[in-house]
Amino acid sequence: MIGFLVRRLGASLATLFAVVTIAFALGRATGEPGALLLPDNASAEDVAAMNASLGFDRPLIVQYASYLAGLLTGDFGDSYRLREPAIGLVLERVPATFELALWSFAAGLALAVIVALAIQLTGSRVLRAVAGWAGALRQSVPDFFFGLLLVLVFAVTLAVLPSLGRTSPASLVLPVVTLATGQFVMYLRLLDAALSEQASQDYVRTAFAQGQRRSAILLTQMLPNALLPVLGMAGLNLGGLLGGTVVVEVVFAWPGLGQLLTDAVSQRDFPIVQAGLLFVALMFVVVNTLVDLVVHRIDPRTALA
Repeated sequence: MIGFLVRRLGASLATLFAVVTIAFALGRATGEPGALLLPDNASAEDVAAMNASLGFDRPLIVQYASYLAGLLTGDFGDSYRLREPAIGLVLERVPATFELALWSFAAGLALAVIVALAIQLTGSRVLRAVAGWAGALRQSVPDFFFGLLLVLVFAVTLAVLPSLGRTSPASLVLPVVTLATGQFVMYLRLLDAALSEQASQDYVRTAFAQGQRRSAILLTQMLPNALLPVLGMAGLNLGGLLGGTVVVEVVFAWPGLGQLLTDAVSQRDFPIVQAGLLFVALMFVVVNTLVDLVVHRIDPRTALA
């Protein structure tokens, strides 16, 4: 376990360093922000002075070294436009993104478990085909377009749910449905395949021979074993959701990290972009490490690489 943690820590630090470097390089490749920060009638001299005040007149290697030195001391820089610490602005938006990502993750996984159990209990090929077809159809529709369809039906036509902002628990429904249904079919396929594999195992046949009920065997013996491969994929998806809700947040005007990063990119507000990307990468690494530990805890035979 200690060896695994040491190896994972090394890989995590390498990943975070790569994210920081790529974010810095891509940010500088988009150009300097001076022209966006000043009025349209600003002169070229004013723009050059603004860029110089932000340090863009220095060599790239010096800018990069200065940025890394700031990270080591916890200084992510100040937002060019808002004049506030970038990390503070990022952390203000994190609760909303966490709320949306966690509810979407839980809803998608729970829906897949319910449908997979129903398929196994009934043995219905029709139900399996319909669930798989519906899930594939949903995956073929981009999240932003599916979200807009939900807004059109439930917010505009029926007027039963809010479509914008984070004003009440009901505001979660449409964005959560958008994200959860997009994840559902992947969990379902993994879980259905794992349950079908477990059904052919000796311990299941022995339980049936002992007269145990099918539902009891499915819930207490087959499901815990079948969840192991699903948990690994679920961890990857949860980490991805923490940074992948950008489009959905924009569609529903959800005040999370996605909207902040979208605005920062369009304004070339590099400190916010870099702080946000680093935070997302850190959360991805932490979530996946915790999932690996949970899987190993459930099944110590699992090799931690």
